[in-house]
Amino acid sequence: MSATVVATAPDPAAVSALREAATWQLLARLFECPSSAWHDDLRALDRDLGDAGLHAVVDAALTEASEGLYHSVFGPGGPAPPREVSYHDGLELGSVMSAVTGYYGAFAYRPDTAEPPDHVAVEVGFMAWLRTKQAFALVAGDAARAELCAEAAEGFRADHLALVAERLSRVLDNAPASYLAMAGHVLRTRVGAPPGPRRLPVIQPFDDDGSEFSCEAGG
Repeated sequence: MSATVVATAPDPAAVSALREAATWQLLARLFECPSSAWHDDLRALDRDLGDAGLHAVVDAALTEASEGLYHSVFGPGGPAPPREVSYHDGLELGSVMSAVTGYYGAFAYRPDTAEPPDHVAVEVGFMAWLRTKQAFALVAGDAARAELCAEAAEGFRADHLALVAERLSRVLDNAPASYLAMAGHVLRTRVGAPPGPRRLPVIQPFDDDGSEFSCEAGG
């Protein structure tokens, strides 16, 4: 008697979360300084996603991007500060950094980068990390953990990334790097407008050491 193998369809919610994670990861890469592996990463993510809008940004990046151009835009004295603290009015540096790192610590996000925690590439990478954790939780049947990750993504979007995306996109429109301007528009469209002036919450860590994942977070 032969065994019968029953194929189960993937959870649509998990598939959607993984696609969201890949989209955020591609955006994070676009805001990173080009490196030896950077071009290959962009091509792989672009191929897997098959998103026409992002494909145009990737094409521009592969043609135009260089370390020198990147630093001329985001480096000291450049026209577009890449850090969240540059776009807050009336908040101390310590308050912003404490709020950002509170989110990271609560979800065991440890990006492998020398950039500061509030750099746009690191913050966008955190969105990818949260969506990945959400997808794993859905696959594991942990609806409560999946919902927690989804709520954290929405909170971080509203509390941090929306402000960066709106103001950075406007500055990048006049910067000498068309691919970064294009990426800025995509980011701004995805996160929407900031909710307005508010106090930044400090997120307290909960019991989540990331042990259910074999991978480390990447910025």
